[in-house]
Amino acid sequence: MSNSFKVPVPVNEPIKDYAPNSEEKRSLVAKINELSSTTVEIPIIIDGKEIKTGNIGNCVKPYDHAHILGTYHKAGEDEVKKAIESSLDAWNDWSQTSFEYRAKIFLKMAELLAGPHRDVINASTMLNMSKNAYQAEIDAACELIDFWNFNCYYAQEIYQQQPMYSPEGTKNQTEHRPLEGFVFAVTPFNFTSIAANLPCAPALMGNTAIWKPASSTVYPAYFLMKLFKEAGLPDGVINLLPGSGAVVGNQVLSHPKLAGIHFTGSTGVFQGMWKHIGENIKTYESYPRIVGETGGKDFCIAHESSNKQALATAMTRGAFEFQGQKCSAMSRAYIPSTIWDDVKSMYLNQVNELKMGSPEKFSNFINSVIDKNAFDSISSYIDYAKNTDDAEIISGGGYDDSKGYFIEPTTILTTNPHFKTMEEEIFGPVLTIYVYNPADWEETLKLVDTTSPYALTGAIFCEDKEILEAANKTLRFSAGNYYINDKPTGAVVGQQPFGGARASGTNDKAGSMFNLVRWVSQRTIKENFEPPTDYKYPFMGEDE
Repeated sequence: MSNSFKVPVPVNEPIKDYAPNSEEKRSLVAKINELSSTTVEIPIIIDGKEIKTGNIGNCVKPYDHAHILGTYHKAGEDEVKKAIESSLDAWNDWSQTSFEYRAKIFLKMAELLAGPHRDVINASTMLNMSKNAYQAEIDAACELIDFWNFNCYYAQEIYQQQPMYSPEGTKNQTEHRPLEGFVFAVTPFNFTSIAANLPCAPALMGNTAIWKPASSTVYPAYFLMKLFKEAGLPDGVINLLPGSGAVVGNQVLSHPKLAGIHFTGSTGVFQGMWKHIGENIKTYESYPRIVGETGGKDFCIAHESSNKQALATAMTRGAFEFQGQKCSAMSRAYIPSTIWDDVKSMYLNQVNELKMGSPEKFSNFINSVIDKNAFDSISSYIDYAKNTDDAEIISGGGYDDSKGYFIEPTTILTTNPHFKTMEEEIFGPVLTIYVYNPADWEETLKLVDTTSPYALTGAIFCEDKEILEAANKTLRFSAGNYYINDKPTGAVVGQQPFGGARASGTNDKAGSMFNLVRWVSQRTIKENFEPPTDYKYPFMGEDE
């Protein structure tokens, strides 16, 4: 890194609000209409070359699943082999490049996304993920721009980490090297920003990556690859490999040159990958870095002193933004009986106002869930609640997949704190509420901490500072991202680095230097300008 090159101090990308009659809305709508009127063919991209296998999958609008946005080619064993070879070949040059060279490419990516690529990335996210305009803007544009800008700044800080002291006659250094081999990036359907960051974070640090996007959302990934190309990312640094997890994963995870995995997705899949690595540990040339963010059963606990209106709004937005398809979405809430009637009224007034339908109609807050599997899983939980004696549905409960995968924002009220929907991850627009006796505050805090195997996000509402301080200690290990008087979702790069522990992942905090440091391997270098020329220690001399 040249002494003259410095990454600018980053600031968070301003969020466009797409207000009625605004130019930004007109531009976005035009791009939505353009993409909706065409069908794209999405190839596998290896070493910058487009490969078509003829084994086709469809990219659809989840809210209008008969509408095919594009088709994508699935990788087979030959393509997986080629992707690995390409990644290893590209590593030879990319791992030797300067940080300045790499950083300028990623800063250019951010510039392109903030400008000419903003509409296409946002529109493709809206169309293929069924995300409303504001949620797409926060995710696909702003968060990803922030990832690229802030990561460059954090990487610079890592490279500046050097030994504190070099005695006279010596020079001590730390070299932050890329990992040896390639990184396997397995990405989720629900965030374009996360999907891009998982291969990009290791690549920024000099690694190469094989990117397997979620099969349901290959569409925005294709447009991101075009952006990478335009920014100057060399061929082979990130290879796009859509396809079956079994076909791609088994081959990649067994390769001796696997240097790491960067994963966001289900707990079961992540644990299966970890098991595969463990069973093959003797075959790897180095121990693979395992970085993952998985499930959550995110909570909100309210004290009697809560701001009731703020609590009701946090429940509405925390549970139902993006149809609850966030690993951080509020899924269980504990409300004291003394304020429940008021909170219930405020909350239901908001929930009952929510409009549901296509994200192309900007007045809709609720859109569809991602696909048939998600629809069937979420609706089964709703049906379970309908047919039990210790729960009732107080809002929503309806669902229809005839045109799109629509599920009403549903609220379950239970008398059982261990009710199924209080304990199991649903990943959809379902909030379960347990009303507790305020006399049981301490016991309820312990219940919140121990009910779920996860520890991703959580929220507490409490205006009594003394009680809040004590509660924070009880809930210290319950969440990797903990929110006081706010909803448990909406982490911002540079403000709230994101990740959880327990069954929620390795807590390597995306959007911070703590994630990036996992993608380098340090070498300590000592240079001695005055090396000893005699083996003897001073004490070995003869006494006079």
